[in-house]
Amino acid sequence: MSTPISFTKGHGTGNDFVIVDDRDGALSHTGALERDTRAAMADRRRGIGCDQLLVLGKPSNGAGDVFMRVYNPDGGEVEACGNGTRCVAALVMGEGGKDTLGVETVAGILASTRNADGTVSVDMGEPRLEWDQIPLAREMDTLSVDMAYIPYTDPVAVNMGNPHVVFFVDDAEAVPLEECGPVLENDPLLLQRANIEFVEKKADGSLRMRVWERGCGITLACGSGASAVGVAAYRAGLSGRVSDIVMDGGMVTIDWQDDGTDSGRVIMQGPVAYVCQGHLSDELDQCLRAV
Repeated sequence: MSTPISFTKGHGTGNDFVIVDDRDGALSHTGALERDTRAAMADRRRGIGCDQLLVLGKPSNGAGDVFMRVYNPDGGEVEACGNGTRCVAALVMGEGGKDTLGVETVAGILASTRNADGTVSVDMGEPRLEWDQIPLAREMDTLSVDMAYIPYTDPVAVNMGNPHVVFFVDDAEAVPLEECGPVLENDPLLLQRANIEFVEKKADGSLRMRVWERGCGITLACGSGASAVGVAAYRAGLSGRVSDIVMDGGMVTIDWQDDGTDSGRVIMQGPVAYVCQGHLSDELDQCLRAV
C-alpha cells in the first residue's frame, strides 16, 4: 500500500464505523481509497470491520466544518448516516474544543452538538414524505405503502436523506429479518432500494426497532432509521413528537420538532464511543475482494 492509511474506530449504540481522515487530500490524490480497498477495510474477518466507512475531507463551500463521505461494506457510497455523523462530530469537536459543529454530507449539512451529559445530538434535517421524494415507483399514500412481506403490510415510508420503509408490528423480535430484509430492500416499488425497519410499541411508550440496512444487512443500530421511525410513529399516531427508539445496540431519543407543519426538523440524541486507533498494514492488499 503506497500511501499509509490511519484510522479511528468508533460506534454509536453499536452501529460501528471506521473513520479515515483525508482532510489534507493525500489519500484521494493518490487513489489510496479505491472501492476494493474500502471494501477490504470493512470486511469483519479479513479487514478492520464496520457497518460503514467514513472518510473525512474539507468542506466544499465553507458552510460546514468537515465533509463526510459514507461507504457501505461493499465499498459503494450512500447519502447519509446519523450515528456516523454523531461519531465524526464528537471526534472533530474534541480536536478543537468545540461544542457545536457542522458536518457536510452529500445529503446536506448536519448541525451537531455536544450535550452536558456527554451525548451528541445531530440535526437530521426535515423528513421528506411525498411518494416521489422517497422515491417510489408510483404515486401512493406514504402512510400506507402498497408493499408487503406476509403477514407484514402497509408500512410507512420516510426519506431522511436516504429512503426508509417502516413496518409496525406486534412483536419485533419475532420478525425473520434476515429473510424479509433483503426481499423488501429490493422491492421494485423502491427506486433506490431502502432501509427496512420493524417496530414494536412497548408498554412504556418506547419504540423497539430492528433494522435491515440497505447494502449492509442487519445492524445493531441505524441513526437515520431511528429518525425515520420517530417520524413514522408520530404520523401513524403511535407516539408523540419525542420518542425513545430502542435498538439492538442501545437507545437514542428522536425529537421531530413542531413547526406547525410536517416539515419540522428531526433531532437525534445518543451516546458515542471510540474503540481504537491504528494504521493499515501493507498486507491488506492480500485480502482485497471483488465487489
